[in-house]
Amino acid sequence: MPTLDRHDTVFVLDLGDTENRFHPDWMTSVNSLLDEVEKGDDPRALVTTATGKIWSNGLDLEWLMEHPERFASYTGQVHALFARVLGLPMVTVAALQGHTFAAGAMLSLCHDLRVMRADRGYWCLPEADINIPFSVGMSALIQARLTPQTAHEAMVTARRFGGVDAYAKQIVDDARPEAEVRETAMALARQHAGKAGPALQTIKTRMYASVLTALRAEGGNAPDPQLLNN
Repeated sequence: MPTLDRHDTVFVLDLGDTENRFHPDWMTSVNSLLDEVEKGDDPRALVTTATGKIWSNGLDLEWLMEHPERFASYTGQVHALFARVLGLPMVTVAALQGHTFAAGAMLSLCHDLRVMRADRGYWCLPEADINIPFSVGMSALIQARLTPQTAHEAMVTARRFGGVDAYAKQIVDDARPEAEVRETAMALARQHAGKAGPALQTIKTRMYASVLTALRAEGGNAPDPQLLNN
């Protein structure tokens, strides 16, 4: 399960050491830890990382297919998490030490900055390959955070981007050897910790007003649950 530590001005949220899929309990835990981050004193910033080969593999489709009656509430919880991270009142940095797929990749885009491992691991939006369309909110998020050409390629072709390619395509802000990923993210976070506060949150929420509106819409305009069985 996720854990939280603080190193001076930087909170470090570790998503876990498994696939870090968006199980309802996992999301509840992440939100609880974000409550602590938001209650923290300024200056502060957030680094979100994980332990092992995977940063996050996205939605917990196995759980979702076992609980189809909870589809609407589940997708609403996912979209609400995206909206919350996107609008946090501090600079956020995703330290992508491993595979970052699907909703996990979208969660990384909710962060202000991203540092990715250069030599191994992929960033990917595989929805076209697994026949699950993006919700309106998800589409708005991806298109707001990537260049038009990269958003199109990532969404339509489901390309797997390694760290170097992700940096070239401006998906991430830096690509580093594994041993340097977390510390590079920490350094970026410390550099911007003094910006935390209501003004920064207002800047973010105004900048991404249309994305936040789409994400907060009922169910995030989620796809038909029957598509999960394809």
